[in-house]
This record gives sequence, C-alpha cells and structure tokens, in this order.
Amino acid sequence: MEAPVKKIALKVLKWTGIVIASVLLLMYLIPLLFPGTVAQQVKTFANKSLDAELDFGESKLSFFTHFPSLTVSLDDFSLKGSTPFKKDTLLSAKQVAFGINLKRLIFNNEIKIDEIYVSDALVNVMVNEQGQANYNVYVAPKDQPVDTTGTGPAIRLDRVDFENCKIRYDDRSAKILVKADGFNYVGRGNLSEEVFDLQTDANIDAIDFIYNNVAYIERKEVHADLVTRINTNALSFILEKNQLRINRLPIEFTGLFTILKEGYNIDINAISENNKLKDLFSVVPPQYMAWLEDTRIKGRSDVLFSFKGRYNAVTGEKPDLAFGIRVRDGFIDYKKAPMAVSEYEMNLNVQLPSLDMEKLNINLSKLDFNLGKDHFHAFLETKGMKEMAVKANMKGTLNLASLDRALGISNMQLKGLLKADVVADGIYSAEKRLFPKAKGGVNLQGGYLKMPYYPNPITDIQFVSNIQNDKGTFDDVKIAITPASFVFEGNPVYLKAIVSNFDDVLYDITAKGELNIGRIYKVFSQKGIDVTGYAKADLRLQGRQSYATTGQYSKLNNKGTLVIKDIKATTEYFPKSFYVNEGYFTFKNEKMWFDKFTANYGKSDFAMNGYLLNTINYFLESKGTLKGNFNVKSKLIDVNEFMALKEGDNKDVKPEIEAKNEANPKMSGVVVLPTNLDVSLVADAKKVAYTGLTLNNLKGKVGIASGKVYLQNTTFDIIDCKVRIDGGYDDESPMAANFNVQFQANDFDIKRAYTEIPLFHELVTAAEDMKGIVSLNYTLKGDIDGNMSPIYPSLKGGGTIFVRDVQVSGMKLFGSISKKTGSEGMENPNVKDIQVKSEIKNNLIKVEPFTLKVAGFRPTIKGTTSFDGLLDLRIRLGLPPGGLIGVPMVVTGTHENPKIKVFSKTGQAIEEAQYDEKTNTVIKKEERVEPEMEKKEEPKKAE
Repeated sequence: MEAPVKKIALKVLKWTGIVIASVLLLMYLIPLLFPGTVAQQVKTFANKSLDAELDFGESKLSFFTHFPSLTVSLDDFSLKGSTPFKKDTLLSAKQVAFGINLKRLIFNNEIKIDEIYVSDALVNVMVNEQGQANYNVYVAPKDQPVDTTGTGPAIRLDRVDFENCKIRYDDRSAKILVKADGFNYVGRGNLSEEVFDLQTDANIDAIDFIYNNVAYIERKEVHADLVTRINTNALSFILEKNQLRINRLPIEFTGLFTILKEGYNIDINAISENNKLKDLFSVVPPQYMAWLEDTRIKGRSDVLFSFKGRYNAVTGEKPDLAFGIRVRDGFIDYKKAPMAVSEYEMNLNVQLPSLDMEKLNINLSKLDFNLGKDHFHAFLETKGMKEMAVKANMKGTLNLASLDRALGISNMQLKGLLKADVVADGIYSAEKRLFPKAKGGVNLQGGYLKMPYYPNPITDIQFVSNIQNDKGTFDDVKIAITPASFVFEGNPVYLKAIVSNFDDVLYDITAKGELNIGRIYKVFSQKGIDVTGYAKADLRLQGRQSYATTGQYSKLNNKGTLVIKDIKATTEYFPKSFYVNEGYFTFKNEKMWFDKFTANYGKSDFAMNGYLLNTINYFLESKGTLKGNFNVKSKLIDVNEFMALKEGDNKDVKPEIEAKNEANPKMSGVVVLPTNLDVSLVADAKKVAYTGLTLNNLKGKVGIASGKVYLQNTTFDIIDCKVRIDGGYDDESPMAANFNVQFQANDFDIKRAYTEIPLFHELVTAAEDMKGIVSLNYTLKGDIDGNMSPIYPSLKGGGTIFVRDVQVSGMKLFGSISKKTGSEGMENPNVKDIQVKSEIKNNLIKVEPFTLKVAGFRPTIKGTTSFDGLLDLRIRLGLPPGGLIGVPMVVTGTHENPKIKVFSKTGQAIEEAQYDEKTNTVIKKEERVEPEMEKKEEPKKAE
C-alpha cells in the first residue's frame, strides 16, 4: 500500500516540477521571441498617439521586473510637454513599464497594455497664465491616421502603479503650486470601461501646497484611501469614498472634478470634525514637530474646506475657495510651565469668491484665551481689499515672559508687559477717502527680545501708540507713537511720530539713534547669512503734505542728517542687489541732499551727488514719484546686468518677470525701468558695456521719467570715433521694448564698424568689402526683442552716409558689373566724396540715386535692398567721357549672388515685410514680386 502511494506522490511531484519548469522556461523564452515587436510597436504608438517628444534608452521584455506580469520596460524614459512647453519635461523616469496581455501577444502578435508601472520619476505639470497646459500630449483617435496594419498597441488598464516619484504641479493661471516628494500610488480598476470605479492607495512622504506665493501646507506626510468613479466619456471624476490623513489629521472629502475643453469644473468638500487639537497641530511646519512632542495639548478642533465652481482661462471664470478652523476647550502647556494657555477658543472662516483677492472675506469671530489671571480677546471681520469693510476689536493684557514659557517659544526669549485696547468699525477706501472709525492703543513696557542667532538681545523696548478716528474719513485720522525706543549693544534708538489728516498729511517725526544693521539683522536671521550695514540718524521732519506740493517750502521744517554704510537693497525691477557702500544725506526742507553716495550693482559702480525733491511726499502718496537732479560718475556700467531675465541674487522680482524667466530660460529680457522716478542725470561713465559693444567716455544728459529713458546731447567713443546721440527707450514688458535715436558719427573706419557694431553690419551690408573713412547721420526707431536686440522688420528711419575715401575690394556686385561691361576698373573701385541717402522701413532699405566716379565711368545707383540680402537696384552706367551716354542695368538676386541684366530697366521688385507693432511680431517676411513682362524693343547699346 505504501509503495503505490509513494509512487503516485513521486509522479505528482515529477509532473508538478515539469509544469513549473515549463512555465519558467516559457517565461524566459517568450521575451526572447518578441523583443523587436514590442520595441517597434511602442515607437509606433508614440509616433501615432503623442504630440510630444518621447525618448528612452534600453527596452526590455520580462516576467520578472513586475512578477508575474509580462512587462516591457523602458529605461531612462523622458517625455516632453505639449505646446507651448515642447522644450520642457513632462515626465522623466528611471523606468516606465507596461504590462502586456499575454494571450493577445502570443495568439494575435499584438500589444495590448493593461498595466502601467512608473518608478523613480519626476512628473512636471505646468500651466501658464493663459491656461495652456503641458499635459495635452495625447492625440485623440479621430485625429490619428487609420491603422491599417493592426499592429498598434491598445490601452485597457487594470492597474496604475507609481513608486518613489516626485510631482510638481505649477498652475500660474490659478496661482497654485503643489510639490510632492516620495509619491507612491497604486490604482486598480477596469480602466477600459467607459465608467469605472478606481480604487486607490496613495502615500506621500512630503507635500507642499502654495497659493499666491503663500505656503498653506509644508512638508506634510499624506496617506490616502480613495474610491473614485471615473467617466471617460466626459472626463469626469466623482469622489465617492475618500479618506485622507495629513500627518495625524484625518480628513474625509467628497466631490466632483470634470475636465472641460478650456478648464475644469470642480466641487470638492473636505471635513475633519471633532478631532483632537493635537492632531491639528501636527500639520504645523516640520521645524515645530519637536516642540509638539514636548507640549501637552488638549481640546477639539474642526476643519472645513470647499473648492467649488468652473475654471475657464478664456472667459476668466474661476471657482470659489473657502476654509474654516474651529478650536474648542483648548489647552496648551509646554513642559509643565508655571502657567498654561487655557480656555483657548477660536473660530476662523475665510472665503475667496472666484479666487479674487478683491472679494476676500475673513471672519475671525472669536479668539479668546487665558494666561494665568490675564485674559486676551480679539475679533476681526473684513470684506474686500481696495474697499475693505472692517470690524475689529482687541483687548487684553499679556505678560510676554509668561506667554513665552507657556507656549515654549524655543527660538526666542520674550519679556515685557503688553496692553491692548483697540476697536475699529467702518470702510477703508483710499479712492473714496474713507477710514474705519477707530479708537484705542497698544502699550509695551520693559520689552526684551533675544534670538538664538545672535548673543546680544534688544532691550528696554518701549512702545506707546494710539489711534483715533471719530468721523470715519481720511481727514480725521490721528496716529501717535509717543514714543518708541529700544537699546541694542549700548546704542539707544528713539522715535516719536504724530501723523494726522490723511487727506493732507500733517506730520511731526523725530528719529535719533545709531544702529548696526548687520548685527540687528542677525538677531532675526538665520546663521551663516552675511549681511552688514550701518545707519545713524538725527532727523526732525515736520510739515504738511500740501506745503511741498504747492511750493510753500518755507513752512516745512525738515532738517537733520542720515548716514548709511554697507547697505544691501533690492528692487523688483532688477535681478541683482544694489550695495550702497556709503551714503551721507542732509535734509533741508523740501530736498534730500546726497552729499556723498557710492554704490555697486554687480560689476557696475556709481558715485552720485545731487538731491531728491519731495521725498516725504513719495512715502506718503500711494502713487508717489521721486524727483531729483544728480551728477553721476562711473568707471563701468554693464547694461547687460540690468536685463530683466538675467540671473541674480534678488528673490523679490516682479511676479511677471519671474513668470517670463521660467518660460524663456535662455533669453536675457530687456531692461525694465521703475515708473516712479522723474530724475535728471548728468552722466560721466568711463565705460558702458552693452550686448557685446563697449562705449567709452559716455557723457551727457540722461532723463528717467515714467519708466522711460531720454538721452540729450550725449556723446561716447566707439571704434576710435566720437558719436553724438539723442534718443529714448521705453520698456513695454520684460520681453519687449522700443527705442528712437538720432546719431551722428564723423570719420570712422568702415571696416571696423562692420566688424564690431552689429547694427551697422546689418544697415550697411556692403561694408564687408570696403576699407576707408566714412561719416554717418541717421535717425532710427523700432522695437527690441527679448534678447535686447533690434527687431529689423520694425525699424523705421533714414539718413545719410558720407563716404570720404573708401576702397572697395572683392564686392561681388562690382565684380559682376566689371565682367558684364568688360571694364577692369569697375571691379575694385576707389570711392571718394559721395553722399548716400537711404530710408528704412519694413525690413527694406531704399537708396536714393547717387553717382560714383570710377575709372572714367559715372555709375548712378538707386533701388532697394533688404536686411535679408535681397537686391533690386537700378544702375545707369555713364560711359566716358563725362558720362553723358549711359547704359541701363538692373541688379537682382542677393548680395552673395547678384544677377545683372544689361540694357534693361525691368527689375524684380521686393514686397515689404508686414510687422505688427502691438504684438511685436512679423506677420509676413519680405519677398520677391514677379516681374512684369518686358516690352519687346530693339536692342540698345546706349541711351
């Protein structure tokens, strides 16, 4: 009995082993049978179905990459985006693998994809200000050519798997930036159905959510268990069962997301109700997590969030955003401090209709807490921005040292007694001159602040401020700081200010003290940041705004001195920082005198003296303009460093410039000028560098007003020639500008000008074959592109070139004329004392008639050339003696290949280019016009 059983068992094991070995053998052999088919069909699919550049390194077919699925793996995978992001990466991955339907592969020899695996990837989704996205790379089937071979792959997904990926979603149209690191995602469902449920498990190691440059979530861990119903016909996603955990805070959300032709429709509601307050605090930035572990926190919290409406980039329609936080019975006790923050109650609701900051509503209906025997209460409600309805009150007494210990504010030491009692109710509108009715003040005595970044504290902080407005108008506002003072490193700083009547500001300000800015910056800054600076003030500013604007300067009592050294300053217009080496200023009534001022910007340097006018008004008016008059000297001004898209250390550039920089990484941009300056300068610069040119000894008057630059009687040296110039420059955007200029250059080397000055190279292309001395008097205007270069079809102007003595050598035009006429003297003529007048418009240069004297001949030349080298010239070759008899000739073709017809007056006209000044684009290039048929005439030898 035992023998048969043993025999049967051995047979079972034998056949089981054979089956397993066969399966393993097939799993090894099948990938060897189809590798070319798979790689070729992946490329076929990409070429037919993607409107983007796809690239990968090695391709492999294996059962063991994602066992037991048969997968084709593409290593070092990259996919570019759709228009206008074709040069930017949409997806890059160490490996992208596609699960293959084994049955269809073996029996039908075709690829059917039912799984996708992506590992170690970067997913970079971008949407520009116009709502154009980079992910529209898939070409819909109706737009594809018919597949007659049946070899293209089909996608019927049952699984989507992302492992260790990074995601960046940058939507500039909605001002939303999402960054996720360590993104792991598994989605399961029958994705081939028109409507299916997608079961999702997702984990993110760290996620950031930033809206309008403000971070609302930073480096948070996320776990998600989701069920999403997807309708592929309408590209609609219904969020049915969704549980999310951000760090320890659980959130449930439901909703709908539908992709539309020009945007999306969204209706999402998220809620986290009646959770522990400590779980809410777990969402704080990572640097506070250690504090959280050492703090005893009690209480309950609710979090509400909704995002509802349509987004349409074309019509400007945007969804509504709202969120709320409620805290009840809060208690915060850091390391068993002598007293805790207790009875902490907060109710905050924020609404942002249509994502429009002008409609922002903030309702902090309650903020209350106790600190020992002290109680603090605050309430704030605002509606709108430019015209803001305000209701607010704040009342309480706080011992800052006790608050410091109770909250465990580890990165600073606070002391002092703070008292506040302020109420406000009304409308703020600068346009309507309204200010909320307000009354109250804030008082801080015995203040002390010490940070871990610098060993010495700020001590003896005293601050007494009051505000009063009974009528609710600008003219009734009165703000008094009487006084504010502190001591830092033994140096006292004192400020007293009374400001009233915002319709015609009456001010009385006294400031006195000495401050090492570099050291006080370290008090608040991080270690390792090297910032220096020094300021010393002894000022009394007293007067009324209208005294300056109406010329009643004798009523002003602005006096005193201000000294600054080693100050770093930035402006939103320029990519680099200005470094003020030293500045000595004196205030005398309406003027702020620059007694001595030296500064650097990159390699550029400036030494200035002069004055600014009405400086106080500039700071008081929301749209104030700085006016002044200066003498400026410089060893070097490098204009290239001021171009808007150049690299620099300034992180506070205008958002518009930042957006253009990301969209055009290889362009310099143009120089963008401040619009709040009205300054006259007498400039003296030893050297000015500009796009490959070096201008020496620049001197003249320079005006900057309303974002424009004007040059008057300005001279400079270039190629050993003195150039006189008048003109103007106006930036239109970070990528476009326009200019107008009238310049005169006497007796310069034409060969050097052609070699060293790009604009002259294009204006006088024939100068390549010339040596000698010429002069130039020309007027020109046009547009400048994003690399600070002229757009030639935009140029308009005209003037005269004076040829004093020029030797022409090797010019193909004269060489061809020489061959046609049989006169060797015409091949390399010497030209003296002629004037060539020309006009520039729409990429064409029209030359008025001028006559040469060459080896006894008198050629008269006129006609048209283009910046792209096209020719349409008429020549009358006056024969010796005296040129009374002439031979008509026509020159067409190009500068490189001129075509000459003798005894002809019929050329081949060039039609002007068409240029759109509003968009700074060339609509149509210049082109040849078919010549009319010449009338048959008897041949002529002479006129």
